[in-house]
Amino acid sequence: MNILVIGGGGREHCLVWKISKSPLADKIYAAPGNAGIAEIAECIDIDISKNNFSGLLELIEDMKIDLTVVGPEAPLVDGIVDYFEPKGHKIFGPLMQAAAMEGSKVFARELLRKYGIPAAKGIVFKKENHREAMDYIQKRESFPVVIKADGLAAGKGVVIVDDKDEALEAVNDCFKKGKFGSSGDRILIEDFLEGYEVSVLCLCDGSRIVPMALAQDYKRVFDNDRGKNTGGMGSYSPVPMVGELIYQRILDEIIFPTGDAMVRENIKYKGILYAGIMVSGGKPYLLEYNCRFGDPETQAVLPRLENDLVPLLLGCVDGNLAGEKLRWDADRCVCVVAASEGYPENSSRGDEIEGLDYYKESRDIMIFHAGTKIKGGKVATNGGRVLGVVAKAGTFKETREKVYSAVENIKFRGMQYRTDIALKAERSD
Repeated sequence: MNILVIGGGGREHCLVWKISKSPLADKIYAAPGNAGIAEIAECIDIDISKNNFSGLLELIEDMKIDLTVVGPEAPLVDGIVDYFEPKGHKIFGPLMQAAAMEGSKVFARELLRKYGIPAAKGIVFKKENHREAMDYIQKRESFPVVIKADGLAAGKGVVIVDDKDEALEAVNDCFKKGKFGSSGDRILIEDFLEGYEVSVLCLCDGSRIVPMALAQDYKRVFDNDRGKNTGGMGSYSPVPMVGELIYQRILDEIIFPTGDAMVRENIKYKGILYAGIMVSGGKPYLLEYNCRFGDPETQAVLPRLENDLVPLLLGCVDGNLAGEKLRWDADRCVCVVAASEGYPENSSRGDEIEGLDYYKESRDIMIFHAGTKIKGGKVATNGGRVLGVVAKAGTFKETREKVYSAVENIKFRGMQYRTDIALKAERSD
């Protein structure tokens, strides 16, 4: 099979890496890819936005692509699957209507409320009701609260605010300053839930849901969950603090009821449904749904998957996941993100990256590229999250030692990373 992976981040590098291990994969392409992906796939520098779906279709037909795998959320929310499917092309990902589970937090929230699926209490405000939102904040007595932009915001549209002044500023960022463009024309103001988060990536074939191994993500840029929200500064899998009882409640009270709700609403969901869950007071609540593989959760989950990924992707596309049993390596897996200087507010670019070659032949240390490019024949930074350094071992203690040893051997100007990824997991392992 000829397989195309759309996207150019760490998630896509991990997908290409896993797909490359399948005997079904004859030739792998990536659009646009990155410096790391280019080592195992042919990268094609092409616009992947909705403005160029026709160009992507022409590429697929020219390259005789048998399966297209969409990594980022934006093309899915913009309807790339709706564009390709009627023309007879196999493409992994949900239709636009289903991708609204991520594309509109308000849409998802209304579905949850209709079917009684547990989530934090919240209120929706529209841009034209700016004053009502400000009045609500002024009258509110309990903080912190969570303010969410309705649409896509590259993982940065959720803000936890500790007091009224911060809350008012966050509302103005959306409604007055247009920080998130049209994605901030509607916002959710939700109660803050105290607890711990867990990510559940689920394979979906339109009628069945097959959950993957749990992961935990680190959103804040600095250690101890300080600083601004990012696209994710690290992840690990499995999550030892989630016992069998809580895991089953997550499935029975949130994941499976959501699948049933979508079937009843005639929403045929195929692809990955990725749930961000908060466990608070021993009970799970949905924080948000995403319509694609998580980043960097994918980099911690797929290295543990023993199944060939390609038949699973095809099973989702063809509506046939019946009988699929996922098998998981018992090893712990930790991903530490190395980001560019200034991230997430701004990003340096063009700095040479040293220390990558040392790990090329390693079986238990993997370097997934995100913001990289080739400059003067060498790998250089290209802004944002630059690398995902991943290690596997039998315990979290050993895995953390391996991954941070690898991180310390990689260098580029202004490199920043968290030092506490999977630290709590190590203590509870």
